[in-house]
Amino acid sequence: MFSALDATQSTKTKVAALVHFLEESSEKDRIWGVGLLYGKRPKRAINSRQLREWTLERTELPEWLFEECYQVVGDLAETIARVLPKAEKTDERELSQWMDELLDLRSAEEDEKKAFVLDAWACLNGTERLVFNKLLTGGFRLGVSQNLMVRALAVFTQREPSDIAFCLTGQWTPWTHSLSELLDSGTGSGDASKPYPFYLAHPLTEEVSELGPIDDWQLEHKWDGIRAQLIVRAGQLFLWSRGEELITERFPEFSALVDVLPEGSVLDGELLAYKDDILPFQKLQTRIGRKKVGKKLLAEAPCVLRLYDLLEWKGKDLRTEPLEKRRQLLEQLVAEHPHPVLQLSPVLQPKSWEEAAEERRGSRAVHSEGLMLKRKSSPYEQGRKKGNWWKWKVDPLHIDAVMIYAMRGHGQRSNLYTDYTFAVWKGKELVPFTKAYSGLSMEEFREVDRFVKKHTRERFGPVRSVDPELVFELAFEGIQASSRHKSGIALRFPRMARWRKDKPAEEAGTLEELQELLQQFGS
Repeated sequence: MFSALDATQSTKTKVAALVHFLEESSEKDRIWGVGLLYGKRPKRAINSRQLREWTLERTELPEWLFEECYQVVGDLAETIARVLPKAEKTDERELSQWMDELLDLRSAEEDEKKAFVLDAWACLNGTERLVFNKLLTGGFRLGVSQNLMVRALAVFTQREPSDIAFCLTGQWTPWTHSLSELLDSGTGSGDASKPYPFYLAHPLTEEVSELGPIDDWQLEHKWDGIRAQLIVRAGQLFLWSRGEELITERFPEFSALVDVLPEGSVLDGELLAYKDDILPFQKLQTRIGRKKVGKKLLAEAPCVLRLYDLLEWKGKDLRTEPLEKRRQLLEQLVAEHPHPVLQLSPVLQPKSWEEAAEERRGSRAVHSEGLMLKRKSSPYEQGRKKGNWWKWKVDPLHIDAVMIYAMRGHGQRSNLYTDYTFAVWKGKELVPFTKAYSGLSMEEFREVDRFVKKHTRERFGPVRSVDPELVFELAFEGIQASSRHKSGIALRFPRMARWRKDKPAEEAGTLEELQELLQQFGS
């Protein structure tokens, strides 16, 4: 299956490969295949340092040569698979058997882990080793989206994709569930924590006027936080992020809602750091990675849930109801059960698309990324669907910057210098302020790669400093003050909008320009 999926970009071919795997595999292998591709991977039992040491011992390669190979390949699992000698024997263990043994390794001594890995390397071929190593390092990713897995399971089971998508949400793992148990799950399964699949909007690419009368649409701001679902069922409260991570304990300010909201409530909204007004996204980031949140952090970055939608009301699934009705019920719920951590996302009332465009242009002033356009008659679907929900983001900010450092990329770009550090002028000095690695065509990346190799000044491990000659126009969604960067500034989602071959480095942007953008649009 790995080889079939890795060899194609065709969605149809990928679905066929997944269905073939499901049809031909044992029940235990099926759930592991689904789980691994869906992101339900066990924590790794072996660290990268150990794998490096065992590889050097097995291959007798000098460390410097292995590291040079790694820099060219760009992926540790693939590098190890390539440098190991050919397999000495074969092995017929199935996927589920391998995974059971990997789970057992978590409590094993290092000598036992080493013996297991060396034995595996001795009996697996090149592609098998690559997959095995990726499972060891926790880096198993194969370009299979959750929606693709849903489609394959829908074909395999002859069921509706929406039904399958709901079954795959929530707290399950390949080592605690079978596929049949998982596909039988639902609101009646006893799993009170189970969220609904999130409905995601597509970027608006057509003229907004082509959407028809503005009265058919509900407009609201696209808030810059973390999309989340808040669930109250069976006397318990659960908070899920869009990435299907249960984050209840990280946001204790919501715990009181279990006694405020009606039983059988599921609310969809945006987690925001909020104190009198929306705080910068970096304040919210301080909460994301914390398993335990102390009083100091709660005081510095208190959070609210700004509500978009009501998916379940007193135990009834509302997703097939039109948005207009769901919004009415949401407003009723908030009015009848108010709480400071719950805020309605205001519905905007422009009378024309021209007025809507004006509202969009002022989005940054209210800490918004733009507008959401939702058809009032739309149901709450799952995944990213075109037609009923659109995100109309504000135009990005721009600055011309000079490339001063370059590093090799990963995956297909591992043999090219594609990851760059950029600087702007502070007087006669170039001050680094951001990194970017997307936005150019492959041909442009190859051209920059040739420049890097010819104009290298110094090497710092995988990084090269280069002659400061190339200028790129960078686009970014937001700007904020930062004590972590020498420039004092950090950008949100920077990327290369275009290569300014027409502009010499001396005419690139300045730190003063960035500071002006910070004063005007920053936080």
